[in-house]
Amino acid sequence: MDSRDLLPMGEISHRSGFAASAIRYYEAEGLIEAHRSGGGQRRFERSVLRRLAFIRAASNVGLSIEEIRDELGRLPGNRTPTKADWHRISKHWGARLDEQIAALQRLKGGLDSCIGCGCLSLRSCAFSNAGDWAAQEGPGAQLLPDSLRKPHPARRTSG
Repeated sequence: MDSRDLLPMGEISHRSGFAASAIRYYEAEGLIEAHRSGGGQRRFERSVLRRLAFIRAASNVGLSIEEIRDELGRLPGNRTPTKADWHRISKHWGARLDEQIAALQRLKGGLDSCIGCGCLSLRSCAFSNAGDWAAQEGPGAQLLPDSLRKPHPARRTSG
């Protein structure tokens, strides 16, 4: 590989919109790869920009790091991914997107009826939690659909 085909961290960060710390994190997680210069600086193939765009889109859809890793694992390692490769892995998102759209529509409908009813009373609101019954169901906002209760990937803590 010609060293002119490798981009430094600053350019990858600028062009992808990711902070250098996020890029290092994705490298540590095995989602992208870097080469090292003679001075030990990270250099990235241009194709990393496509992978980072995929990571951004996948995380915005709600895929976890593990799911993103699995999806990226479907890409060929011996060549630059084609449009067909990207299409094949993005097909797996269909069910996830449909589930999220339905959950968001239910949430929107519930909020509209609650806000629009004029009662301004949690006693009669559809999202009411009388007697704190939801506490028995576990942590988090139990009245929200499951797909809307998952922690945002950028806010997850390791540990």
